[in-house]
Parts: sequence; C-alpha cells; structure tokens
Amino acid sequence: MTGSASELARCLGENAEAVCLEYLSNGHRSGNHWIVGDVRNTRGRSMHVRLKDNGRGSAGKWVDEATGEYGDLLDVIEQSCGLTEFREVADEARRFLAISQPEPVNAEQPPPAARGSPDAARRLFAMSQPLAGTLAERYLVGRGILLPGRERALRFHPGCYYRDLVAGETQTLPALIAAVTDLDGRITGLQRTYLSSELDPSGNVGKAQLVDPRRSLGHLFGNGIWLGLDPDLPIPVMAAGEGLETMASLRTVMPALPVTAATSANHLAGLTFPPNCRRLYIAADADAAGRQGIERLSQRAGEAGILALALRPQLGDFNDDLRHLGPARLAAWLSEQLVPEDARRFLPPG
Repeated sequence: MTGSASELARCLGENAEAVCLEYLSNGHRSGNHWIVGDVRNTRGRSMHVRLKDNGRGSAGKWVDEATGEYGDLLDVIEQSCGLTEFREVADEARRFLAISQPEPVNAEQPPPAARGSPDAARRLFAMSQPLAGTLAERYLVGRGILLPGRERALRFHPGCYYRDLVAGETQTLPALIAAVTDLDGRITGLQRTYLSSELDPSGNVGKAQLVDPRRSLGHLFGNGIWLGLDPDLPIPVMAAGEGLETMASLRTVMPALPVTAATSANHLAGLTFPPNCRRLYIAADADAAGRQGIERLSQRAGEAGILALALRPQLGDFNDDLRHLGPARLAAWLSEQLVPEDARRFLPPG
C-alpha cells in the first residue's frame, strides 16, 4: 500500500496533468507546464507545475514566481482543498489515485474532523485570514458596512472549496467566513459567503454567480454570528436577526450594541438568550418564514422575562436602508424605535 509522502508525491507526479485538471482547474496547459495563479487555484499565470520529468526536475514540482513558494502535488491538494493535517491530504491523494488506505498504526488516534462538523468549522476558520485589506472587507464596505477593527467573528479565505450539489463539480472561490459561536465564544459552525473575484461596474465586490452563494456548516441551532460578543461581559441589551448583512448594518450605526445573525428564520426562532438579558431587539424580515421566526422568538423571550421589540426597516432590509438612505438617516429612523435609554446609549449624538 502507498503510505509515505514521497511515494504519494511520486504517484501524483506520474499523473500530474490529471491532478492539475482536478485541483487547479482555473489554470491551463502550456507546453510541459500547467499555468495557474497560485497553489489555491486562483486565476493567473505566476505558478508553474512541471507535467513531465526532464533535466530540470521531476513531474509534479511547482514554483510560484510571484511569491517564491514551491512544492509538490501534495501541497497542491492540501492548499486547494483547505486541508491542515497530512492524514487528510494523504487520504484525498489516495482517493484521487484510487489506492487502498493503509491500516491505522494507532487505533487510539482520533479520526479526522467529519465533514460539516464543528471541528471542521473551527479548522476552516483557523485557516482563514483577518478581514483587513481583503476582498471580503471590500465586499462589506461596498454594502456600506463598517465594523470595529476589534471584530473577530469575520475572516477571509482566498480559495474556499465549493461543490455544486447538482452537477457534482468543485471549484475554489474567495469567501467571507463568518464564525457561528455559542455564548461562551466557542465556534460551533460557520457561514461561507462566496465572492466574485472581479469587481462589479460600481467598483465593488459582489457575491459569486452561484445558485446558492451562501453555505453553512456545523451546529447552528441556538447559536449565531455574534458581532460585539464578549463572553466575560453581561449582555443586558442586544439585537438579533437572520442575515449577516442586516445585523452588520445595525452594528455599523450602533457599534456598541451586541448583535447576532442566526442565519435563518428557524435558527432565529431557537436562539439561545444570554444570561441577564432584559431587552431584545429583533430585526424584522418581510417574508412569511421571517415573520414566524420573529413571532416564535418574541414568545420565547417573553416566557424568559425578556422584553422583545421589533425593529423595522424603511426599505427591504436594514442593509438597503444603510446603502440607499445613509447611516445618519438609518440612525434617525432607529432612534424612533429604540427605548429612549438605549437610543442615548447606542446611537451617536445628533
């Protein structure tokens, strides 16, 4: 059986072009090389993969002239698939080569994170990079969303794995990564918003042209994408809603108010309340499922002794309000819906 890294790399090198077609699909063949942007399958021309052995080196070896990075096809599988442990890389390489997997050496060794599990979510979040200066930040700014620099729930992945569930095809795309956490700040899942790598006519970054540009994984029910959560501090007042952009828009004009996005109406209905919470603002959603989620959450809040108040946008949602009316008009509109004490505390003067 094939188990060592060197043997797997050699076998992959013998099938170098097939490996590139599978994992570096945004590239193309040019002579004896496969040309692509980088090892994460970005479009471009700076990375060269040798397809056949020659006097200069072995098939499967690659170099990125822009960054100076180099490696073999195991590195390609690791980076393009978003893997972190060699065991996972080797398993994927064997799957591609249709080689039987070796028997485990240590039966007590923990298995790799199951696909879609909280562990998989935590691994992907750890592999992502801070938001500043990335396409994900530009996507948010293009929607009028400006968040405090200390925000830690949002990150960026330049080449996140995406599988078309109908066609069965896979590709890697840039993605905004949002951590779903419990009230202790522990990551239980995440949401990926796949982004276009090209600017729209207005110069902003939009969502990728996909049927479902958002995917979630992990344990979501009861938890949310928290912005402004400090597990060591009480949360007497908070806001909750379905969508990330909706809640990030509220956070933009009320940066001291903790908010959470539950990702769906059903998850909103089952949101876990922080201890000592006494007021809950719920961002309204116009569709039927959204109304049901709000009604159920309001009922649960009342049963827990929490005052639930709906916040309603002027347009379709609060991100529409932020983009088309501006932060000052949105703040003025919200001031009429907040408890006076909260308006003074969370809205800027004037």
